[in-house]
Amino acid sequence: MLTTHSNHPFHMVDYSPWPLTGAIGAMVMVSGLAKWFHMYNINLLIIGMMITILTMIQWWRDVIREGTFQGLHTKFVSMGLRWGMILFITSEVLFFMSFFWAFFSSSLAPTIELGMMWPPMGIQPFNPMQIPLLNTAILLASGVTVTWAHHSIMESNHSQTTQGLFFTVLLGMYFTMLQMYEYWEAPFTIADAVYGSTFFVATGFHGLHVIIGTLFLFTCLIRHLMNQFSPNHHFGFEAAAWYWHFVDVVWLFLYLSIYWWGS
Repeated sequence: MLTTHSNHPFHMVDYSPWPLTGAIGAMVMVSGLAKWFHMYNINLLIIGMMITILTMIQWWRDVIREGTFQGLHTKFVSMGLRWGMILFITSEVLFFMSFFWAFFSSSLAPTIELGMMWPPMGIQPFNPMQIPLLNTAILLASGVTVTWAHHSIMESNHSQTTQGLFFTVLLGMYFTMLQMYEYWEAPFTIADAVYGSTFFVATGFHGLHVIIGTLFLFTCLIRHLMNQFSPNHHFGFEAAAWYWHFVDVVWLFLYLSIYWWGS
């Protein structure tokens, strides 16, 4: 469908192969996960991940072209994108609410199978004053640096935007490395009753969101260095900043409930 010479403010996208290749990539990746779990063979999973990653790169390349070079992201379209991001983050909030629900359901009224106690017998929880507290400080600091970058981009300060984004990406990577170390040294596993499953699923999905957010901001850093953002046209970065603040807030709830109160 042609997108030029229209008499309406909407963006009617051209035909694209990426939804189809994305669906194929997701199907192959999930099949590869099942094969990995049952047959200990990771080849199909790698193929699925490669298809998905290549689809993401080319799909987002097209979106950047449409918004930055073709001028198709008008104010009306940009408002729709903002509402889309707000609703996406809302769905993520509900996603994490299910994990908190499972955690508090088990911890506030531990069943007889758990020995009527929380944490269950034999579980040695993490000390909330060690790595978890450091990770909290890292994410709070990254919230400051991403806000610094946001204000700098609105003031057309190229160098400070670069510095703010660089430090945010660096802090995100540092958080991920510390969480990997924490998992490596964990005295319990995901198979250790409901405590292990709720702990690793909740913190693991948050860690996945940190990795996604770090990649999101790293992409924004590259786009910024290519001068694709301006004070009035930088929704890609704005969406990444919103997502990162959401990740920060979820971690605060995780730290207070699972690490501090739950221990």
